[in-house]
Amino acid sequence: MDRHSHSSVKTICEDYFNRIDQPVQYLESWHFCDNEKDANECLSLVLAGIKKATSPPLWWYQANKFELPKVGDLNAVTDWGGIASCIIKTVSVDIVPFDEVDATYAFLEGEGDKSLDYWRRVHWDYYHRELADTDFSPTKSMPIICEEFKVVYQLGGL
Repeated sequence: MDRHSHSSVKTICEDYFNRIDQPVQYLESWHFCDNEKDANECLSLVLAGIKKATSPPLWWYQANKFELPKVGDLNAVTDWGGIASCIIKTVSVDIVPFDEVDATYAFLEGEGDKSLDYWRRVHWDYYHRELADTDFSPTKSMPIICEEFKVVYQLGGL
């Protein structure tokens, strides 16, 4: 567990693993997006059962030397301030060119009006920001990690 994590990350991990009667593991924690408004809004969509997917650019993972998500991964999701609200489990991971992401996947992301046009517009802008400090520049064929997840634990329930 990151030593800079909010104490709520430790608490949610302990609560979850104790509830399922398994040895406690301290999970990676992160928030969606690159700004407070969107991060907190996406978390709300996850907690409401609307947002069930996320799609970072593969190149961002490569530039930052992060391990790619894989089916079965558990992560604590936080708000912008680092306070944990839920644990998600990765249920599907596909790498798809940006221009081949389809309407079904855009709907799973659950953002805006859930349309493919909305998904493309906001993600194109986001990818420019995410890749700005890397050696990569967004292209229509850039590889996108299409990660589907489900909430397996939520503070106060599930």
